[in-house]
Amino acid sequence: MKNIFLLSLLVFGSTAFAGDAELGKAKAEQVCKTCHGMDGAGIDNTYPKLAGQHADYMAQALTDYRSGARKNPIMAGFAATLTDEDIQNVAKYYSSLKENRLADLKLN
Repeated sequence: MKNIFLLSLLVFGSTAFAGDAELGKAKAEQVCKTCHGMDGAGIDNTYPKLAGQHADYMAQALTDYRSGARKNPIMAGFAATLTDEDIQNVAKYYSSLKENRLADLKLN
């Protein structure tokens, strides 16, 4: 079983994630920036930080919001407007951004 897991990591982990970051940026401008910001840091601590997240994780989360497998009425509404290609592109865009940990520090 362990060997099958390791083999799947080698096969699937080495394949490039589909999607176009530039198209994702344009879609994020339309759909995502109000809550998550264009930098993926979220407009405040209420909204998840998307910058630097794994693209495959974000794509699966958006697909699950859209299908109802993952429950969140706000995200379900936004995800419902996205095509499969939009989801891939947005995930690629936000995953390409660097996480800004300095924004989380509170300065006195």
